[in-house]
Amino acid sequence: MSETVETTTSAAVLTKAQRERIRKLILHAMLVAGSVVFSIPFVWLLTTAFKSDAEMAAFPPIWIPGKFLTWPIIWDTLWISFDRALKYIPYWNLMFNSAYIAAMNIIGELLSCSLVAYGFSRVRFRGRDVLFVLVLSTMMLPGQVTMIPVFLIYDWLGWYNTYKPLWFRAFTGNAFYIFLLRQFMLTIPRDLEDAAKIDGCGHFRIYTTIIIPLIKPALATIAIFTFMGSWNEFMGPLIYITDMDKMPLSLGLQMFRGAHGTEWGPLMAASLIMIVPVIVLFFSAQKYFIQGVTLTGMKG
Repeated sequence: MSETVETTTSAAVLTKAQRERIRKLILHAMLVAGSVVFSIPFVWLLTTAFKSDAEMAAFPPIWIPGKFLTWPIIWDTLWISFDRALKYIPYWNLMFNSAYIAAMNIIGELLSCSLVAYGFSRVRFRGRDVLFVLVLSTMMLPGQVTMIPVFLIYDWLGWYNTYKPLWFRAFTGNAFYIFLLRQFMLTIPRDLEDAAKIDGCGHFRIYTTIIIPLIKPALATIAIFTFMGSWNEFMGPLIYITDMDKMPLSLGLQMFRGAHGTEWGPLMAASLIMIVPVIVLFFSAQKYFIQGVTLTGMKG
């Protein structure tokens, strides 16, 4: 009798393990299928940069260029596409402009948002929660509402056709990033802060020596979001920048597309170089990015 019960229990456990294995296989299959679907545009961009003009115009579309397995030939085709793109736009100058704008935005967001979030999470003062709700309420205000007033202010300051309108707002804080950092700082035990106060540390010392090292994952997350937003931003440069030598890469590629929209090879080659920094930054900082997203909001 006992042997029968043990056999039945083992079969049930084995069946449960098999069901769990099947569930994981299905989940992984769905994730792989989803990643394939989302990677199709990038694969098309990559292969188009290597195609000849005839292969670009072929129907049905050709996914793999005929010269793909011939490395010297495909390298020459790719170089021709880049060379044609570089003849029409000052590519490296545009990339430097984009890098400068992105760097200023990252510095501004990290500095301003971390300081404000520290005040909301670690400093006790009257009306703190009401003020925090007021800051969050600014997220409900569409950018189209403030576009004209902000433009008039920047024009009055003499900042039109300069980089300042593209990075100055980063030094005034971002409601979402402030919320993200505040929630992350709330997970830090107050015992560390109390011990530092006993040793005579003030708020600025606590902020720089204790809080900042412990919120690196959240800061990395904000840096990635900010870089992607400023690197790909099109509307701001379109409104405030008029000189070609001051344009970022996003606006320069749009001008190239307007003037040479049918030259898909050079356009895809230039676009490929534009997205490479974003991919490199994400994969190099994905560890901190995942930690910043998963740990935020554990304590509110």
